[in-house]
Amino acid sequence: MSEAKDYNAELQKLFLEFLVNDGTLLSRTTNIIAPEYFDVSIRPAVKFVIQYYNDYNAVPKVDQIAATTTIQLRELAEIGEEHGKWFLDEFEQFCKYKALERAIVKSADLLENQEYGKVEKIIKEAVEIGLAKTFGTDYFSDPEGRLNELRNRNASTPTGWEVVDQKLYGGFDRGTLNLFAAPSGGGKSLFLQNLALNWSLAGLNVAYISLELSEGLCSMRMDAMITATPTREIYKNLSDVDLKVRMAGKKAGKLQIVQLPNGITTNDIKAWMKEFQIQTGTKFDAVLIDYMDLMMPAGQKINLADLFIKDKLVSEELRNFAIESNIIGVSAVQLNRGATDAVEFDHSHISGGISKIQTSDNVMGIFSNPSMREKGRVQVQFLKTRNSSGVGSKVELAMCPNTLRITNLAEDDDETKPISASAMFSQLQRRSVQERTGQPSGQASLEKPDLSQSVVNRSEQLRNLLRK
Repeated sequence: MSEAKDYNAELQKLFLEFLVNDGTLLSRTTNIIAPEYFDVSIRPAVKFVIQYYNDYNAVPKVDQIAATTTIQLRELAEIGEEHGKWFLDEFEQFCKYKALERAIVKSADLLENQEYGKVEKIIKEAVEIGLAKTFGTDYFSDPEGRLNELRNRNASTPTGWEVVDQKLYGGFDRGTLNLFAAPSGGGKSLFLQNLALNWSLAGLNVAYISLELSEGLCSMRMDAMITATPTREIYKNLSDVDLKVRMAGKKAGKLQIVQLPNGITTNDIKAWMKEFQIQTGTKFDAVLIDYMDLMMPAGQKINLADLFIKDKLVSEELRNFAIESNIIGVSAVQLNRGATDAVEFDHSHISGGISKIQTSDNVMGIFSNPSMREKGRVQVQFLKTRNSSGVGSKVELAMCPNTLRITNLAEDDDETKPISASAMFSQLQRRSVQERTGQPSGQASLEKPDLSQSVVNRSEQLRNLLRK
């Protein structure tokens, strides 16, 4: 940090007046501002402004602030670009100093108790406070360069998917929150990555926010999907992959992939998006967050053991964010242990409880078993659809384990055609006759059939048919 400045009460009041007179500045700094940083003489006004912004997504008027807190603020003339830059630089530094100051004071008692780990954590958090400075990876700009960088870090690659919305009456709507649910390792990230790629190739501007996987690994998975190149062959065909990705990018919308730390709030995402839009002029159509369980509520301290309340607050904030920004919001959630052996998922299998389902517009479960994976299949189960009658429906998709791409099953694939209960029973009867007689159904056999093996075969066939 540079030499410390005297952030007196008058200067702090000027900061607040900048925030009140320019909503854009407030939006860009919501992730670093805290009432505790300000002098006690204006702290009530800061609390009121922050609470008002969180509740109404707007900046209160100076008359409202005065009537509520008795603190008089000035209405400034239009704040130009240069003045705005000065404010952002000074205010960021101010917040860093104040956060570090509070952390040092708080560390005194922790040091006496020899809780050095906690001291290190709060000091690190204070030092890292700042406005968004990185906007992630520009996916289409330099595929070969980022792949080489990823290879140098020895990153690994698993499998993926493609969106199917035939049960949603056309797909996801703007201003909605849509969730994919799966057990650990069940393909949540791959579903989101394929969906982000599909929308970008369709011309939408998409932000993919990862709270777990690195930007490089997410990008490499999409390289396999978009170029139909097996993941193990990516590095052997760098020039070809680079050309195909660049060519696809010429007709595609923006696809920005960024890794942010877990524990972020909706306000952090808002601030990142606002800064990105100001710096690049890009407005996003869809935001995919991988994944919601790793987020925290904005501006509220809760008991982390109370997952119901945490998930309720986070899902409500995300949905409000989707509505206010007029974007398609998509994320993923974890299924609990009860879903491990389940063939059909229900609301009780959602980790943390039903609060996520109540808030979200569409909730879909991702199911696969060894038999399906062997055939290159994955199933989507519709647990909730707000605007369609798809609840309880199941859709099977084709999944390529090499390129990580999930697509609709081919129309001529017999397994995609629905089988009625009567047809299933008739089919089973015909097969049973053939097994007992060794002849086509309708022909008699003079030999006494051996039923022991046929019973086993029929049982296995019945299980397979019921699975389908």
